[in-house]
Amino acid sequence: MRIVEAKVIVTCPDRNFVTLKLTTDDGLTGVGDATLNGRELAVASYLKDHVCPLLIGRDASRIEDTWQYLHKGAYWRRGPVTMTAVAAVDTALWDIKGKAAGMPVYQLIGGRSRDAVTVYGHANGTTVPEALDQVGSLLDQGYRAVRVQAGVPGLEKVYGVPADRAPYEPAIAGDRPEEATWSTAKYLNFVPDLFAAVRERFGHDFHLLHDAHHRLTPIEAARLGKAVEPYGLFWLEDPISEELQEGFRLIRRHTTTPIAVGEVYNSIWDCHQLITEQLIDYIRMDVVHGGGITHLRRVFDLADLYHVRTGSHGATDLSPVCLAAALHVDVAVPNFGIQEYMPHTETTDAVFPHSYRFADGLLYPSEEPGLGVDIDEEAAAEYPYRRAYLPVNRLEDGSMHDW
Repeated sequence: MRIVEAKVIVTCPDRNFVTLKLTTDDGLTGVGDATLNGRELAVASYLKDHVCPLLIGRDASRIEDTWQYLHKGAYWRRGPVTMTAVAAVDTALWDIKGKAAGMPVYQLIGGRSRDAVTVYGHANGTTVPEALDQVGSLLDQGYRAVRVQAGVPGLEKVYGVPADRAPYEPAIAGDRPEEATWSTAKYLNFVPDLFAAVRERFGHDFHLLHDAHHRLTPIEAARLGKAVEPYGLFWLEDPISEELQEGFRLIRRHTTTPIAVGEVYNSIWDCHQLITEQLIDYIRMDVVHGGGITHLRRVFDLADLYHVRTGSHGATDLSPVCLAAALHVDVAVPNFGIQEYMPHTETTDAVFPHSYRFADGLLYPSEEPGLGVDIDEEAAAEYPYRRAYLPVNRLEDGSMHDW
């Protein structure tokens, strides 16, 4: 079962995606997500010019050997471009192996540990009443966990909050990134009242989540975690810059609010200290940025030893290929926590036909052989790449700050 074709497909059905499609000499195909938001063309070029030529003629069944070949063969390894490219290859190979075996991928990585995957939805609003209305809407749809973000009084733009009640999309097409102004003091004074309003209206019979998006110092994050303890957050996500692993020790000393982190990590070494010192409660690495199914399983197995659960990133900058792969991992690992879920647009779903499904706050992986997802190349060709940037943040005095 040799690889005879490796194709990189860049498409933009409402947003940019990079997909790797592999074909074997016996006609099997596999797909992998290689999307790196804001660096799509860098990954596509690396795949096309450097990785794909190495794949032709390789045995598609030797997944571990291929992963090690691409990882150890890239002397400057562990970077986001390299690991995203390796992830695309790895995911496509698992897709092929599942089809060759006639089984869904989760059966090949241990079988089911659970019947379905609990997901969380996203409620946001420019005001607290708008955010509360969205919480109510998601609960009515059957969601059992909701992430809540709201506009902060005195700030024009805030992460996670669209201006027009449309689905939130931070990457804006154009020639320059959008700039926003940030005030930590205004945010810290406002957020506890937001959660108080949520619990007062809807009670405690669902999981409540929030994303601080890397913008606090450790002591500020500790203050926030302690202030919101009465509202029983399922997690506080990305409270500080994720490079500063030792900073999480200070947070741990001051609050029992669970901490989630990791959506920008690419390697087990990025989170090794956080996991082994039990400084976090949920690891948020995903299939495409975490080196593929092979490497992500290593991360999750390490996390299981230290009572850290999974909470994979699942925003719409990851294609249905990545979400399909995530679900196979989610149902198999013993330490699953929760899965982020943002429904894709109808256009994206048409370009990436899939058979996973959502019902009553749960996602069910495909039962088809492989991942249960594909890319319609003719449909993809109708949506050319559009350059887009994530925003940047400045403090009120004009200095740069984490977005």
